[in-house]
Amino acid sequence: MSGRDLVRSMKAVGSAGAAKGLRTVRASWRRRRADAAGLAARGPERARVPGPLQEARPGPGGGTLRFSRSELTVRVTASGAVFWGWDGAEPEPSYALAGPCPGPDARVVLEPDKDGGWRVVAERVTVVVSRHGAVEVCTPGGVVLRRDLPPRWWEREAGGPARWMQRSEVAADARFFGLGGRASGPRLRDGAYRLWNTDPGREVGAGHDPLHLTMPVQLVVADAGSHLVFHDTSWDGTVVLREGEEGAGSGHDRPGACEVRMDGGPLRCWVMAGTPARVLLTWASLTGGPAVPPAWAFGHHHLRQGFAGEQEVRRLVEGYREHGLPLDAVHLDVDHYDEHRVFTVDQDRFPKLSVLAEELRREGTQLVSVMDPAVKAVPGTAVFDGGVAEDAFVRDASGRLVEGVGRPGETVFPDFTHARVRRWWGDLHAERIEQGFTGFWHDRDEPTTFAAFGESTLPRSSRHSLEGRGGDHREAHNVYGLCMARAAYEGLRRLEPERRPFVVSRSGWAGLQRYGGAWCGDVDSGWPGLRASVSLVVGLGLCGVPFSGPDVAGFDGGPSPELYLRRLQLGAYLPLLRTRARGRGGAQEPWEFGAEVLEHARGALVERRRLMPYFVTLAHLASRTGAPMVRPVWWGSPRNRTLRDCEDVFLLGEHLLVAPVLEPGADRRAVRLPRGRWYDTATGRAYEGPGRVVVEAPLSRVPVLARAGAVLPVRGGGGLELEVWAPVRGRTGGGLVVREAVDGGEEPVTERYVSRWEGSRVVVEREGEDGPRTPSHPVRVRGLGEG
Repeated sequence: MSGRDLVRSMKAVGSAGAAKGLRTVRASWRRRRADAAGLAARGPERARVPGPLQEARPGPGGGTLRFSRSELTVRVTASGAVFWGWDGAEPEPSYALAGPCPGPDARVVLEPDKDGGWRVVAERVTVVVSRHGAVEVCTPGGVVLRRDLPPRWWEREAGGPARWMQRSEVAADARFFGLGGRASGPRLRDGAYRLWNTDPGREVGAGHDPLHLTMPVQLVVADAGSHLVFHDTSWDGTVVLREGEEGAGSGHDRPGACEVRMDGGPLRCWVMAGTPARVLLTWASLTGGPAVPPAWAFGHHHLRQGFAGEQEVRRLVEGYREHGLPLDAVHLDVDHYDEHRVFTVDQDRFPKLSVLAEELRREGTQLVSVMDPAVKAVPGTAVFDGGVAEDAFVRDASGRLVEGVGRPGETVFPDFTHARVRRWWGDLHAERIEQGFTGFWHDRDEPTTFAAFGESTLPRSSRHSLEGRGGDHREAHNVYGLCMARAAYEGLRRLEPERRPFVVSRSGWAGLQRYGGAWCGDVDSGWPGLRASVSLVVGLGLCGVPFSGPDVAGFDGGPSPELYLRRLQLGAYLPLLRTRARGRGGAQEPWEFGAEVLEHARGALVERRRLMPYFVTLAHLASRTGAPMVRPVWWGSPRNRTLRDCEDVFLLGEHLLVAPVLEPGADRRAVRLPRGRWYDTATGRAYEGPGRVVVEAPLSRVPVLARAGAVLPVRGGGGLELEVWAPVRGRTGGGLVVREAVDGGEEPVTERYVSRWEGSRVVVEREGEDGPRTPSHPVRVRGLGEG
């Protein structure tokens, strides 16, 4: 035992209480012993590179190139996505893909290139492979977007998985985005980023890494074009980024660089090139369109940890009603469980939960339950006994159940990488539905166990089904949360096919959007956490997960009234708005911060309620196109370098620009505008972009600007209305409206509107197959000299 581990063991016993502390020490040693017995020692390794090219064989969408020590398959799909895999790696099986691999582009040509290499020529992209195994992705005009150098493997002489490394170069002006939810960003600076979903065990702030939801997905934006690259392996890895440097016209540019190191798994890669919108559309077609949550999910959610019982829930809801504050959902944490056991209810504190849920629904408030994958390992309890009978739990290499330590004590974990286990878990939600829950948020699904030392997760030697292929936790860990989300989503679709599920997860992987969204975990309660919230949501959106959000007020601290208000004002413009009160922070409802904060909080929540039709429209568009709901400000102008480096404002859809207040004491702030005319939605004042302007940011609001010509669906006094911002004279504007009948019921109706000047007035028309029509909703035109 190392001295460090001994100290950590003693601290765990002393700080967590004797019983819990001893359990975490035993669990940590169990994990260490399991890995020592179940994982082969790394031992000597030999390095390998592809070697010289020997042969090229045409194939569907590309071909196969055989090197002296390896083989490379290159394939371009009909959608323009490029796949390549080394050593026989194919696109499937993959947890990221939504279905069978897209078909190849039949028009692709494999032809010789200079210096003994070959190239794959497609309509939208050209892939050039050198005679030593370097792979270049080029535009049709021949501009190189990325160059992957020949990879290197380190193979064990005694067998076992090979770790590998891939270095790449991009343009000197390129900027990196993505890699899942990252607290530092959205632009990813020079440094190393771990690809291992992790519960940090503390509040998340800028610079903390790794976090709950990582994925090997990068969006690279440069003057020459944008591209998304996805290394499809779920093993533990690290991405090291280095931005390039331009030679100021001297021709001595230093390219940007990326180094991917993986502990195992196939070396296979997808690349999509084009505008950011085209790239995300191709990504969504490959990994699945985002699931659209029910309409109420875009309202205001509230979580308070430590409810004493049903009456306290009623008092909370009544408090919101008395203060004129919208409340669309109440989240119950583990304190509503019986002894913290998942799929149970404390009957002493919540004896008539279904009655409570029905009361809340009549008042327009949904009930949402936390879900934890850890199952208390006690025979005689329904979930544990059912899981044992189903052989649902993760086992070690010798066949014994793998035990960890969770909130209920000694726990076991379902193996969600098995279809039968996912169905069993999904069907358990039937009782939750009967109890009145209409939504579910997943916590500790990395998965996490308490640990005195070492990793706070399952032993890496733990065995998993991996859809029948078999493997261990080194491969299954990063996709565990994704598979848990799939189990819940598919179960809810079976149980209530007429409703759209509400599932948000703390962890996940590429493709999570098919099953729901993400909540950003335990974000720091201070001002740095406010800035990190923007990074997390924008980064997840660029990886294909548009529905996400942090907890307002943070995880465990008591924010000042100003900070609470600024966090709520930011949250009002993010897809998931959830206020949270827990732990040392105490009660953190808006009325607890004084009359002024209450008044301004009401304004933020009422505005969020007004914008709900716009959020619903954006969610449907994201499902169809993959476009994020929250977008970086450069989204429509990726070649604008100033905008590429702008991280303190964002676009909500196409029409709104939000400039959150991220510093204490600020009552005005600078805003970087994209091209076009923008109106301050509070004052109506017009600003011309591109450029930098200074706008007012009083405590009562954060600056929000609307694009000239925008047609926004909003909630008015009599239902849905159209808020139209006057277009620039001589130009037209417009917007889409997606109207729903009922959640999950009839196919939503999409309406397209055009705005234009006609003489001295602004005219709004609905496009139809037989020509322009009168709008289906009341119209209010703004920007006509107000303010």
